[in-house]
Parts: sequence; C-alpha cells; structure tokens
Amino acid sequence: MTRSSWRGIRACAGLAVFVVAGAPAAMAQGKSEVYNATAAMKTAGGASVTAPVVVSITRWTTDAERDKAVAALKSGGTTAVQKQLAAATDVGTLQVGQVKTPIRFARALPVEGGKVVTLVTSQPVFYVGAGLPESKPTDKAGYDVAVVIFQVDAAGKGDVGDFAPAAKVKLDERGAFVVEDYAAEAVRLTGIARK
Repeated sequence: MTRSSWRGIRACAGLAVFVVAGAPAAMAQGKSEVYNATAAMKTAGGASVTAPVVVSITRWTTDAERDKAVAALKSGGTTAVQKQLAAATDVGTLQVGQVKTPIRFARALPVEGGKVVTLVTSQPVFYVGAGLPESKPTDKAGYDVAVVIFQVDAAGKGDVGDFAPAAKVKLDERGAFVVEDYAAEAVRLTGIARK
C-alpha cells in the first residue's frame, strides 16, 4: 500500500473514530488491552530502521472526552487539541524502543470482523529525520502530538498500521481528520498482535 493511499485510509479512519456517536468499546475492569508491533521505515537513502512497539490501553476515551477533543480541534487545530489532551488523564502508554509516552486519546471503531484503533499523545515521540540536511520541514513548531492508527481483526491481529511520531492534526473542510507527519518517510506498524 502506498503512503498516499494509506494517508487516505488514515484520514477516513480517524474521522470515524473522532466523530462516531457510538459508545467506546467496553474494556474489562482492571484489564488493559496490550498490542505488540514493529515500527518500520525506509529512509530515502534506502536504509531500513525498525523498533519494537508496545501499546497498552488502560481505558477508552469516553464520548464526552472525545467531544472535547473534537471541539478543540475545530476551534484551534493541533495547538488547541494538544493543550486539551495535555490536561486529560492518561488512558494508556505508547512505548517505542525504550521511549514510553502517555496516551491521552484512545478510541476504537468497530468494523466488520474487528476494529480500527486511533491513539493520540499530547506530545511528540520522535522528530524522525530532524537535523538531517534534507529534512523537511526543518521547523518542528506545531508538530506537537503523535498519532497511531491501526486495524485489527476479532483476534487482535493486524497486518499494517500507521504511526506519525510527531504530527499536526486538523479537520478538513469535509470534517475528515487529517494527520500531517513531520517525517518525510512513513513509519509503518507491522505484525500487530494483541497480547
């Protein structure tokens, strides 16, 4: 799947998870939902880089919390939603290699045979490519959140997901959730499996 086609899926999935009216998925009391995956990217120079990823969701974002995030996103884009999420309680953690970051937004949208999971942190995880002469953009301003979107089947397995370690987010003119990566190359999640 090409980066541009996955971006389209990511925008649609994010939209649905951000604005769907249904209740968040139920989670057994005291039980986290944990997924293992591998983050992988190929640089423009042809080098491959991978890192283990562990997503631990302790609870799903409520409809009221989602509504606050959507309102913030509509009113002020990344800056407003980042501030709103920074004040929210943790709903889990995103660990990439040795770096662990609190998740502040976690929603699951049921789809045939499984679900699409959208996660947002209130801070970037990495600025992939920062400092390299060809890095674009060179200005990190506004890339203040990280976004993970992946789809799994009923058994909790998924083939591919998308990870924007530093991103800007907005709603477009049609209300679709759009993620703009800081990195020039896409970071994919592969081998997604619930523990």
